[in-house]
Amino acid sequence: MIRAVIFDIDNTLYSYTDAHAYAKAALVEYASRNFGWSAEEFTERHDRTMADVNSRLDDVAAIHNRMIRYQNMLEAAGLPLEPHALAMYELYWETLMEYSVPSEGALEFMELLKKQGVRLGAGTDMTARMQFRKLSAMGYLKYLDFVVTSEETGVEKPARVLFDRCVEKSGAAPEECLFIGDNDKKDILGALSAGMKAAWFRPKQRDATRTDGRGVLIFHSFRELPELIGSM
Repeated sequence: MIRAVIFDIDNTLYSYTDAHAYAKAALVEYASRNFGWSAEEFTERHDRTMADVNSRLDDVAAIHNRMIRYQNMLEAAGLPLEPHALAMYELYWETLMEYSVPSEGALEFMELLKKQGVRLGAGTDMTARMQFRKLSAMGYLKYLDFVVTSEETGVEKPARVLFDRCVEKSGAAPEECLFIGDNDKKDILGALSAGMKAAWFRPKQRDATRTDGRGVLIFHSFRELPELIGSM
C-alpha cells in the first residue's frame, strides 16, 4: 500500500528543458544588447563558467545558483557586476517562471491523492527558495506536506541521505513510499537504493511498457497514474 508519494520537480512536474530554453534565449539577448556577445560566445562563456564553478563546489546545491554563475562569468570577462549580475539573475528566473507549465494531469493527480489521505512531498536537487517559488507559481505547493532539497541535505541525488530524509518526513516506511521522477540515475536508482518504490516519467517514450525488470512503474502522462498505482 502506498502511503506517501514524493515527486521530483524539474522535468517531472513541469518541463524544465522547455522553460530553460526561453530563459537562456532572454539571457542571450541581454548579453548581445549589453556586451555585444553573439549567442555562441555567450554559450561558450556560460558553459566554461559553469564547469569551473562545478569543479570547485563539487556535488552540492550551490552549483545551481545562477547568481554565483553569472557573477563569476562577469568577473572573468572583466565586466561590472552592477547592474548586470542581479539583472541577469532576475531575468533568467522570471523568464523561466513565465514559461513553466504544470505537466498534464499532475495537479489533478495530487488533488486525488490528497483526498485519499496520501502524504505528498517533493524531493529535488537545487536551492530551496527557487524550488519553492516554482512549486508555488505552478499551484503545487498547496498540496505538499513536505519538501526535501539538496540544499537542505547537503548532497545531490542520487545520494541516499536525500531519499532517507524524504522517507523520514513522510512518516511512512520506505516500501510504502513511491518516488516519481524523470531521471533513471538520480531519481529511480536513488529511490530504489533507499527501499522505496519508483515510477519513471517518460513522456516522450510512447511504448506500451508499464514496468521494467526492477519493478519500476513506467508512465507517459500523469493521467495514467491513478489506475497504474492501484496495483502497487
